[in-house]
Amino acid sequence: MPMFEGLGTGGEKTAVVIDLGAAYTKCGFAGESGPRCIIPSEIKKPGITQAVKVVQYNINTEELYGYLKEFIHMLYFRHLLVNPRDRRVVVIESILCPSHFRETLTKVFFKHFEVPSVLFAPCHLMSLLTLGINSAVVLDCGYTEALALPIYEGIMILNAWEALPLGGKAIHKELQARLLEECTVDTGTNTGEGLASVMSSLPEETIEDIKVRTCFVSDLQRGEKIQAAKFNIDGKAERPQSPPDVAYPLDGERILHVKGSVRDSVIEMLFEQDNEEKSIATLILDSLLQCPIDTRKHLAENLVIIGGTAMLPGFLHRIMAEIRCLVEKPKYKEVLATKTFKVHTPPAKPNSVAWLGGAIFGALQDILGSRSVSKEYYSQTGRIPDWCCLNNPPLEMMYETSKAPPPLMKRAYSTEK
Repeated sequence: MPMFEGLGTGGEKTAVVIDLGAAYTKCGFAGESGPRCIIPSEIKKPGITQAVKVVQYNINTEELYGYLKEFIHMLYFRHLLVNPRDRRVVVIESILCPSHFRETLTKVFFKHFEVPSVLFAPCHLMSLLTLGINSAVVLDCGYTEALALPIYEGIMILNAWEALPLGGKAIHKELQARLLEECTVDTGTNTGEGLASVMSSLPEETIEDIKVRTCFVSDLQRGEKIQAAKFNIDGKAERPQSPPDVAYPLDGERILHVKGSVRDSVIEMLFEQDNEEKSIATLILDSLLQCPIDTRKHLAENLVIIGGTAMLPGFLHRIMAEIRCLVEKPKYKEVLATKTFKVHTPPAKPNSVAWLGGAIFGALQDILGSRSVSKEYYSQTGRIPDWCCLNNPPLEMMYETSKAPPPLMKRAYSTEK
């Protein structure tokens, strides 16, 4: 329960802020400096050894409703320990979140937990609230994808977004393949045995732990040499000296030897350009090219990089070096007049910046009350307004004209009974 609850807020209890990510969920209370808990976005099902991911877009609505209901129940009654009926909810979402997922999540909140109101807040926009700026290019490097979105004067330039399926999930897949192919393991009886002969795959949490503890991002010059040696088109490229190998204990008996060549090269896949000459660094530049020409200089000098993948050692330094190198190439040099790129340092770790922005926004009780979708509105219409769809029918078509319109923007300090 939040400290000093009810003081200076007109008696209304602070809102619950939930950032439902593909890999991890951050949840806590508005007005606080950090989330109360960061837990995997998964649930345990009886009879199934492997945990079930909650954020899934390709399953039927009934199954998704069941997963979300069980997961949100765990958030409220195991971690937050509050009554959901007493508190508004702020949900941090991606702009690419499918409509059926957010509608199912809304149904869980209103129908099952009966929360007073729900507000969906874009994670890119919330990140700017932590810095007190209103214009920036925000790059979110998450688990499933990297998404760049420019925001100018508080307005998201939606036609300029750029995304690639490069994130933690792609790194884990590459890392597992490299470990099984190249690394050895010491067992109780044998030493130097190939990992693939001992086990066919590694658990997801083990791969993530190996990535966090042993892998890092090389600088630009070293990274280019590693990429040249990997492809070795002319046959003359030499790989730079590898860092030391690391012994990683898998359990009480087996010790995995992670090669240095794996440690420094597995993250290079984020910066390797594909057939369309796209990488995680080109997302920012391509996004800038689609912005109005008079906004580009201001946006280039305000870069914000968030997401769990951005926490890798050396990531920020490398992506800035990549941008400064790419901007000298003809593709960008002739179009982008600016060569000055500056990156902000948010007052939180990259994986919880969006949550902190939502906590700041949720603490503004008057604004939160006027922007949220109330339970009364949802019960009358059965839907939640989709801000990214222009084909929604007007509200007049969704209720009888003789009656008063549903209370979409019911204020926090409303005197209505």
